[in-house]
Amino acid sequence: MTRLNRFSFLFALAVLFILSACQSTDGEYSPSGWDYRATTNASAQQSPKHLSENYNKNEIEQNTNNIQEASISSMSSTPVQPVRVAILLPLTGQHSSLGKSMFNAAQMAMFDVGHDSFELIPHDTKGSPEGARIAAQAAIKEKAQLVLGPVFANAVRAAKPILRSGNINMIAFSTNWHLAGGNTFIMGFLPFDQIERITGYVASRNLNNIAVIAPQTNYGNAVISAYRSAAPRYGLKTTDITTFHPQSSNLAPTIRSFTKYDERTAQANTAANIIASKQETKINLRQIPPPFDAILMPVGGDLARSISNLLSHYDIIPNQVRRLGTGLMDDAGLASENSLDGAWFAAPSPNTRKSFEQRFLSLYDYNSPRLSSLAYDATALSAILAQRGLQTNGHPSFDKRSISNPNGFAGVDGIFRFRPNGTAERGLAILGFKHGKITIIDSAPTTFQQSFKY
Repeated sequence: MTRLNRFSFLFALAVLFILSACQSTDGEYSPSGWDYRATTNASAQQSPKHLSENYNKNEIEQNTNNIQEASISSMSSTPVQPVRVAILLPLTGQHSSLGKSMFNAAQMAMFDVGHDSFELIPHDTKGSPEGARIAAQAAIKEKAQLVLGPVFANAVRAAKPILRSGNINMIAFSTNWHLAGGNTFIMGFLPFDQIERITGYVASRNLNNIAVIAPQTNYGNAVISAYRSAAPRYGLKTTDITTFHPQSSNLAPTIRSFTKYDERTAQANTAANIIASKQETKINLRQIPPPFDAILMPVGGDLARSISNLLSHYDIIPNQVRRLGTGLMDDAGLASENSLDGAWFAAPSPNTRKSFEQRFLSLYDYNSPRLSSLAYDATALSAILAQRGLQTNGHPSFDKRSISNPNGFAGVDGIFRFRPNGTAERGLAILGFKHGKITIIDSAPTTFQQSFKY
């Protein structure tokens, strides 16, 4: 397979996994709302350094040697044990390409911040709940002190009670927030921070009349719930919320009704008749004010193209009505779509990810799938927590308090921290499509020291 074909395959695969992560039951989202703002962190006291920058290999090796020497000199019968972290990934089966790429990213983190006393132990979930249960049991048997992964919600659901019985914390790559809590931390990209970020930014740009068109899916419901929570706080007026069946073969009637096309046509006819004194005049709907300033459309891929093209067809054009999105729009393939030109969406800054992507390509000769950064950051985080614990009390700091450090951490996808309920809070940028490229419209924050009020 050529490099180009391999890139196309892996890019498509990454998009597939991101979208499949936005389902419920056996996927990632629940239809019920969640007040994510009700569980906030303590105040941050300082800005986080990048995970690969605040790690001193020489210092941790020296500290480990000192601990071992102290153990020997005191004739301790319990020698210092290596730090063992298990990573549960689909290394075989349907999702093996993603699993192997995430493990490659984890090995990059090991090279950057690992040390001799730190062991990363891979276990294959085979992309199934049963495989995840077996992998979790193997992690306990091998005395893992922390577990990274699994990727998919059904695998996390299967592994969680087993690891809880072994008193082992898990940092999972899922986006199902209902699985967070207790011994489980959810590291995946959630829509709540994305909606908070985009609504705040839109309000600061005086785009006050907002409409929402979302699929009748659990992801769509989650976005609507988050938007309804955020919009009043930013003084936004919601002009319409429309949902549609995601498998609909013809969205034109829905978009026609959503854009108030017939009402606007009637207004244009009336205006034309008055101005022309009943003479035949060409109707220009674009002279009639659109019913909203911006449209929030939490979709990606071909669905984003279809909806935006239909909006333009019904004379809701991009330079009059701004398209708004979530991280599903973080797709370079959408940037060249004319009907999406000027769209804004909230996502991690590509600048913080650029070096990682370049190194991954150089090492493995293919482009990294989007989710591979989660494996890098989780592995680097576990190495940092191990380092801090070994330096202070001789064992890794994998407890809930250490993982939920309110100062947070800075990784490939920018700053992040875990809320008390186990979900990840992220500092996001506002990105946009401009002249066929993704550009940074508003930079991501670099600290949690102030409340995000965009």
